[in-house]
Amino acid sequence: TTLSFLNLVALFVSPDIDALCACKVLQALFHCDQVQYTLVPVAGWQDLGTAFMEHKEQYQYFVLINCGANVDLLETLQPEEDSVFFICDTHRPVDVVNVYNDTQIKLLIKQDDDLGVPSYDDIFRDDEEDEEEGEDSGNESDGSAEPSGKRRRYDEARFIIMSYMREILFDYEQYEFHGTSAALVMFELAWVMSKDTKDMLWWSVIGVTDQWVHDKIPHMKYVTDIATLQRHVSRHNHRNEDEENSLSIDCMRITFEYDLRLVLYQHWSLYESICNSCYTSCSFKLWSINGQKKLQEFLADMGLPLKQVRQKFNSMDMAIKENLREVIEESANKFSMKDIRVQTFAVHFGFKNRFLASDVVHAAAALLENVEKDETPADNFIKALDCLSRSNLERLHLGIDLAKRKLKAIQQTVASCICTNLILSQGPFLYCHLLEGTPDVKLFSKPLALTLLCKYLLKAFVCSTRNKRCKILPLIMAAPLDVEKGTVIVLGIPPESETSDKKNFFGRAFEKAAESTSSRTLHDHFDTSVIELKMEDRGKFLDALITLLS
Repeated sequence: TTLSFLNLVALFVSPDIDALCACKVLQALFHCDQVQYTLVPVAGWQDLGTAFMEHKEQYQYFVLINCGANVDLLETLQPEEDSVFFICDTHRPVDVVNVYNDTQIKLLIKQDDDLGVPSYDDIFRDDEEDEEEGEDSGNESDGSAEPSGKRRRYDEARFIIMSYMREILFDYEQYEFHGTSAALVMFELAWVMSKDTKDMLWWSVIGVTDQWVHDKIPHMKYVTDIATLQRHVSRHNHRNEDEENSLSIDCMRITFEYDLRLVLYQHWSLYESICNSCYTSCSFKLWSINGQKKLQEFLADMGLPLKQVRQKFNSMDMAIKENLREVIEESANKFSMKDIRVQTFAVHFGFKNRFLASDVVHAAAALLENVEKDETPADNFIKALDCLSRSNLERLHLGIDLAKRKLKAIQQTVASCICTNLILSQGPFLYCHLLEGTPDVKLFSKPLALTLLCKYLLKAFVCSTRNKRCKILPLIMAAPLDVEKGTVIVLGIPPESETSDKKNFFGRAFEKAAESTSSRTLHDHFDTSVIELKMEDRGKFLDALITLLS
């Protein structure tokens, strides 16, 4: 509510889809209350520092979306005392100083998100008290250089307490993970203020779906958030039955769906979608001749004519489309694909346009990280933001075409990595390095594309390896970033498992390995598990990681 009274706000937004959606919700709220704001995309800590320096003179209030929570922000930005930061960030753990400073830092977090923050007394000691105690215990010394027994006991106690504090802090900060979607938090804020609209609700659906697509939250968290959204969707649909003619061409309907885990299938052919979806491709092992044979058997089992399967979904016979989901599910069960359907939402714009939430995530991500044209990251950011508006379906369709090319590139890269044994077991982790000159390698210099590739590759490797120990290892992936500077982008993801809590320990490990070997790294991403590294330092950096994690 404080925000309603401000006239000038600087809005710093990280380049991920959930952040874009949260930004759309907030922009709509600002529009309602006629709050003036300036929107600045910030790709990393350096960007954030620069953006703050440029805006700190004329702005007192700053809103940070999906950035800023996991470092001591006041220490990082060194703001004046009257600057106030509203942080809506899914990155966990939240830095303890941000949690306990409530004058300048306002955290926007869902009530039931347990941050697990250590208590204030366990991590902060009052140095002045310590010094006074220390002086008292030292005064009784008789002038000799040896500290008195009391002083020695005090020093020992202080040492134990400090070690205990460090240990508590280490446990708290050890793993990186993600909290509730920023878009969902913003939507619930709008709901509490009775200003929520159907567009805002759809953006929050896309935000939660983004966390699922890019593997940021455990499956149970996704299911819980979908249930929350389902209640909001029912409420809106009920409310709107009276309000708008549900058949009008401009109308927007959101429906809960138990839909197929086949990527972009309504905007592609069924065949292409099955070949380029991580779930089906890994289940069939499509990179092998055997896998291709299995796919043909699966198509035969469904009893669909090949001509229908290979043409655009829109052109398929209506009779086939009507119970397609059930037909596919029945055959999938026979081929051990028990969960080919997933809880999600679809949006209907007028009569013709139906999109699943995951379609929009893939389209927006492809626009955001588009490498096909030489456009600035800021241009791409605005295009991705635009494709989320229902008035911009043309842009969304462009995004879907880009996403298809990206998914094909991922599928081909996974196949070539598996077939040429590029995934090496390094002891405590698996490692894969994409070489300069690999097809589409430029695409994977971007974090979201690399994340998707990494997740897909690990799943494929786990499906294809016979080595039981390798099945439970995390994966580190490196791809060329800037050939002239000789840098690579490095990303680490946790082991593949359906029940994984998605907690990632690579952030801390990367920092320690770089420190101990003086490797030239840049830890600029808001996700600590993504870093830049000088190619020449790769060997010693990896050796240090192996030692550290063994």
